[in-house]
Amino acid sequence: MASVEHSQGYFAYVRQQFARNRLGVAALWVVVGIALLGAGADFLANDKPIIASYQNRVIFPIFKSYAVGLGLSQWNEWEVRADWRSLAYEWAVFPPVPYTAETIDPVVQRSKDRAPSMRHLLGTDDIGRDVLAGLIHGSRTALSIGFVAMGIALVIGIVLGVVAGYFGGWVDLVISRMIEIVISLPTFFLIITIVALVQDVVYAGRLLLIMAIIGLTNWTTVARLIRGEVLRIRALDYITAAEALGFSTLRILLYHVLPNAIAPVLVTAAFGIANAVLIESALSFLGFGVPPTVVTWGSMLFRARADVSAWWLGLFPGLMIFLTVSSYNLIGDALRDATDPRLRGTT
Repeated sequence: MASVEHSQGYFAYVRQQFARNRLGVAALWVVVGIALLGAGADFLANDKPIIASYQNRVIFPIFKSYAVGLGLSQWNEWEVRADWRSLAYEWAVFPPVPYTAETIDPVVQRSKDRAPSMRHLLGTDDIGRDVLAGLIHGSRTALSIGFVAMGIALVIGIVLGVVAGYFGGWVDLVISRMIEIVISLPTFFLIITIVALVQDVVYAGRLLLIMAIIGLTNWTTVARLIRGEVLRIRALDYITAAEALGFSTLRILLYHVLPNAIAPVLVTAAFGIANAVLIESALSFLGFGVPPTVVTWGSMLFRARADVSAWWLGLFPGLMIFLTVSSYNLIGDALRDATDPRLRGTT
């Protein structure tokens, strides 16, 4: 159908226009780099060796930890008790940062020992946890919060927006009133209230709870945008032709309406991910975020409040938050310019 061909041509046009925006492309590479950092966090910062020879056999502790997590293997008794950094290896290859985000260095006991040094390049927090390891592992949490929360918002917003725009009438009226109700809710204070009320019940799942609440309260912008696009597309000739040919409503929505309405939503998604990262960081900074055992950029800033002289605790996590949020905002700006030729002074 012409609609699918038009959709493919439009996406090619958006990619071409996006590639011309140097700041947007640079920001995209920054996000890709942070994503790779999070994906490979266990191999970049860990107190276990990547590969080692111990008692005349080759072991892969980090790889085995993944197998244990997937239920494909189990730790031996000595592996459970092992201090991986002090075992008598014949040879071993450790990650560049030989600490996890939770590893407490017993050598760090005085305040001056926590400052950046050759042992801890970016310093440690007040209990001796390496800041660089926390930044690396915190990138995984930051991105997962952004993508999961925005993923929930996109699913809800796209479904309700398409239904409201295509069917109209009382369906549109009900969904529009739902959107107005959710918009009126103060998201940040709502999250604080819910987390404070149920933190003892879902302590271990507080991170998932935060993701869910952010997603369930941020779908309205997506829904309104999709609804407007579907209202416009609904009146086009190829939709009328598809209906006259007897295509099912589901096929029309999936193959002819949604592909032509989805591109502008990418702009909202980019800004939404940045907003989710900021919300989690603010919650953790205030002490309402993830449990203390989970290291995020926001929780590292929370630790910085206890000692204003520990400048490294506020500087480096703050820079990571700033870099990530700015990158998503630049990507959103570039996508907005690429999807709307009027913003580029063209017709």
